[in-house]
Order: sequence, then structure tokens, then C-alpha cells
Amino acid sequence: MSDAILNIENVTMRFGGLTAVREVSMAVPRGSISGLIGPNGAGKTTVFNIITGFYTPTEGAVKFDGQDITGLAPHMVCRAGISRTFQNIRLFTNETVLENVMIGCHVRRKAGWWEAPLGLPRFKREEREIREKSVNLLETLGLARLADERSGGLPYGAQRKLEIARALATDPKFLLLDEPAAGMNPPETRELMAFIRDIREKFKITILLIEHDMKVVMGVCEHIWALDHGVKIAEGDPEAIQSDQKVIVAYLGEEYVKYAEN
Repeated sequence: MSDAILNIENVTMRFGGLTAVREVSMAVPRGSISGLIGPNGAGKTTVFNIITGFYTPTEGAVKFDGQDITGLAPHMVCRAGISRTFQNIRLFTNETVLENVMIGCHVRRKAGWWEAPLGLPRFKREEREIREKSVNLLETLGLARLADERSGGLPYGAQRKLEIARALATDPKFLLLDEPAAGMNPPETRELMAFIRDIREKFKITILLIEHDMKVVMGVCEHIWALDHGVKIAEGDPEAIQSDQKVIVAYLGEEYVKYAEN
């Protein structure tokens, strides 16, 4: 795909004798909201971990915005413009909402850690800029009223939004969301869908998500890949995926029937 921001090229990931991902290729369209689906154990999170540098693939390459990032450390991948959330929320629960977002900004910090105890001007200036940027980000995302709240005490849906806000604080071009709707009730899920669309438009970024909730996948994704046992079995728009027999058999099944009926 000529206007792909991310290209995964024939990636295989083996753990000893187990092949978790086998010869998977994907080209994620720039500016899209795309989805990666499949049953538990299909290799979805392994693909995310390969993209973000937590795993180095056994074979194949990952190219982001024209740069080969295969095997780069996670913090270098983040600096290149890729950020992510996790299936299990990983906030600093004893810190405030504002402090969590400020932590996300630190990946772009230029001042060294040793400048903090010395109170050097560059460190103080950057700290003011980070606070201002974080406050503005919370306002943009509708979370400003929660800025001084302890993150561990937030409702579940607000914690999910905060985790996304912290990821956005790294100034990404590409955002990966690992099961963002997990554990949400229907009203929270509908709100999340609008939230995902909104951040794509406001921040002009590309989003790739893993999600088991078919209403979310079919409701927000423009392009979808399906995995089963580490192998890509289908790709296309939501309509094509819904009607693909391999996908129905491997994953959708009862979930798809429930979605279609509703």
C-alpha cells in the first residue's frame, strides 16, 4: 500500500518450539482507524509487541513512516512516533491525572535527570512547558475537571481515557490500543467509540486497535485484519470481514450473530 504509515513484512515470531506469529504482513493506511481481530491466542498482542519493540521478530521487518524500526528498543520506537495502551490498565495509581499525563511527556524531554537536583534553568523551563502541555491535553480530551484526582480512584471508563491521554502525551503519529473497551458497560463503550473517532480527527493520527467487542470494531474501524493461530486469514473493510467464512468460523461465530441481531 503506497500510503501506508506502517508496514509489517512477512513477520514470524517464535518462542522456542512455539510459533506465535507466522509470516504476517500488514500495511496500515495513514490516517485510518484500523483493527486487528482474532480469538484468544491468535497472536494479536504479539504483533503489537513486535511493532512497539518489546519483541524482536524471528524473521521479517517492521517499517514505520519509511524507517526500519525492527528490533528497536521500546523507548526508541516511542520517540519515532508510536505509542500504545495495554490490555490491563497501567496507570501510576497513586499519582494524579495531571501527573500521569506529565509522565507521558517526558519521552520528549531534552534536559538530563541530573539537572533536576541542581535546579538548572533548562529543567525548570521544560517542567513548566510539560505542565502546560499536559493541562491543555486534558482540556482537549474533556478530562480537565479530573486533573487533581488520584488516578487510581477514577471510574473504569475514565481510567481508560486517561491511559489514552498519557499515550497521546508522547506526541505519536501512530497509536495502538490493546482492547480499549475491555470491561466497559454499553454506555461507556459508546462513549469510547466517539472518543476514538474524536482523537483521530483532533490529533491527525493513525490508530490500530485490538478489540473483542464487535460493535466497537465494526463501528469505528475502516480496515481490519483477522488472525487465527498466528496466521493472517483475512483482511478488508468491515463488510468484507463480516462475510468472510474463515473469520466467521475462526472468531466471530456467536459474537457476530449477536452483533448482527442487534
